[in-house]
Amino acid sequence: MGKKLLLGVNIDHIATLRQARLEKFPSIIRAAEVCEKAGADQITVHLREDRRHIQDKDVFELKKNLSGKLNLEMACYDEIVGIARKLRPRQATLVPEKRKEVTTEGGLDVLKNFSAVARTVGKLQEKKIAVSLFIDPELEQIEMALRTGAEFIELHTGAFANAASELAAGKEIRKLIDASAFANALGLGVNAGHGIDYNNMKSILKIPHLHELNIGFSIIAEAVFIGLDKAVEKMIKLMKQYKGGY
Repeated sequence: MGKKLLLGVNIDHIATLRQARLEKFPSIIRAAEVCEKAGADQITVHLREDRRHIQDKDVFELKKNLSGKLNLEMACYDEIVGIARKLRPRQATLVPEKRKEVTTEGGLDVLKNFSAVARTVGKLQEKKIAVSLFIDPELEQIEMALRTGAEFIELHTGAFANAASELAAGKEIRKLIDASAFANALGLGVNAGHGIDYNNMKSILKIPHLHELNIGFSIIAEAVFIGLDKAVEKMIKLMKQYKGGY
């Protein structure tokens, strides 16, 4: 019997739909409540510097109304760090951010940006916020993540999800398996996310030592057809097959 694999539902795309018309709906709070009622263990949102979807008001309303855990994705910008320190979510996940990207492209380069990342980790932990670093499955990045003092890493699964062939996908899963085992041996908690969907979940479940998955687009896309609650429940049903990756 494996440990329970937790699900964080990223609801950024609910806000994307709202911002497309600058309306007051669909409601971020209602979306979060539906996800929690359907069994989601946490709600994940990315407060970007450009505010293209989630707004400052959203994160504070979520913190006030959520019954479970709030995971704030964020870059190491001073303004956003200040907001996070005031908000005090249960977890912050540090991610790279570029203005022109459609979605997050690749993991945070902790080697190149060690000082800034370590400083941000420290500032967040001062407010009792657990910190996760969104990184590629590379051993050097994991070692540097440990040195920052972060409690968790989130393995970037995008290269696997976007692999052009089964052979390439298999190689990427192997990297993720090895990276997770290495991080666990160092004492880091291991999360994963990006590009995970209903079709590739079977391969994701081969990764050992996973604590939580953060999934957004595929759940919101499926919700268009079957409803948000059913889309969350459908993902959780797949995740219940997790046996620790072994």
